[in-house]
Amino acid sequence: MLDAKLIVEKTDFVKEGLLKRMAPEDLNLEEIVSLYDEVKKKKKDFEDLRSKQKGFNDKMAKIEKGSDDFKGMIEELKQISQKVKKLDIEVRELETTLKSKLEILPNIPDEDVPSGEKENNVVVEEVGEKRDFSFKFKDHVEICESLNLVDFERAAKLAGSQFAMYVGEGAKLEWALINFFIDEHLKDGYEMILPPHLLVEDSAYTAGQLPKFRDDVYWVQDGNCLLPTAETALVNIYRDEILDEKYLPKKFFAYTPCYRREAGSYRANERGLMRTHQFNKVEMFQYTTHEQSPKAFEELVEKAANLVKKLNLHYRISKLAAGDCSAPAARTYDVEVWIPAMEQYYEVSSVSNVKDYQARRGNIRYKSEKDGSKFVHMLNASGLATSRLMVALLETYQNEDGSVSVPEVLQKYLKGKKKIEKA
Repeated sequence: MLDAKLIVEKTDFVKEGLLKRMAPEDLNLEEIVSLYDEVKKKKKDFEDLRSKQKGFNDKMAKIEKGSDDFKGMIEELKQISQKVKKLDIEVRELETTLKSKLEILPNIPDEDVPSGEKENNVVVEEVGEKRDFSFKFKDHVEICESLNLVDFERAAKLAGSQFAMYVGEGAKLEWALINFFIDEHLKDGYEMILPPHLLVEDSAYTAGQLPKFRDDVYWVQDGNCLLPTAETALVNIYRDEILDEKYLPKKFFAYTPCYRREAGSYRANERGLMRTHQFNKVEMFQYTTHEQSPKAFEELVEKAANLVKKLNLHYRISKLAAGDCSAPAARTYDVEVWIPAMEQYYEVSSVSNVKDYQARRGNIRYKSEKDGSKFVHMLNASGLATSRLMVALLETYQNEDGSVSVPEVLQKYLKGKKKIEKA
């Protein structure tokens, strides 16, 4: 959530930033400024009356009880009390309205982030080469069916469309990917977390899913939601807490399945593992000071990219335009892997610096020796999501005889197996 004071004091700056990602007709900062000023005025009136109310005790102590002056003061005090209650209600209502206007605004993009939608994304790096096949290659669905790696038909019988059931060597390969990511993050000093998969509404609100993206999340009968990403849990670990600056940055990673309704439209060729309601992901997360967050962002981009590089897959890194970033993000870089059968790049890691946007929603601060209490900066990155990565891996490593070679870094997790063949 944005700072209302910042909007009031630097309205033109905020407007210029938000117009990179919002249509002018959807942006009304003047209404927020007006509400902020009204809240400020009403609060002052409330405090003045409360001060006057408290001062009556001393005055009434000096006047004879039962006298006309005493009775008059009691009547005046009643009127002041009614006004205080009325103002208190008005302030609360105005604050609720102001908050509702603030919480639907996205974050202000960084200055170097291009405006517009995904067509304005900028490729900043391309690594490796696309594989040149000397034979008629298969897409990942054909490979999964021929090698019995993923049973899409029975998954649909169990859960409906857009679900996958990994079986046999496919399940082992998926688990090998997850273990590879875990080992890499532990080696880099990140603390491992296994969070709950069901979260309360406050958690979804802090992460930025609410109120605008409620329909993208699965809700259960008790009012909790299934986490759409481990970020939703990790961002809430210190909700309503104050951290000590000397312990920052805090670096975490978590493995979880992710549950998403995927209610929006998608391409007809996005079949199989390309877009599912449930998929596995290892998520990286950092809590930092304001000064630490730029370096932390670079670290997370490098870590995510290195995982793809060690799998020897062709990929690129793209700086997202403001309109293609998630609402909480001030900047986002996507690590996009090449999918041979689709002849397209697809995101397998999204690295975002949300700065203090989520911290304001979750009231997460740190004590700074120089500046006192400040909201923390928070950053998140997939490290990595496995489903699309599995697509790229199967298609890139397929052989003419129908087998699939196992990337060298994964072989130790599969008891040295170098190739997956038809049983």
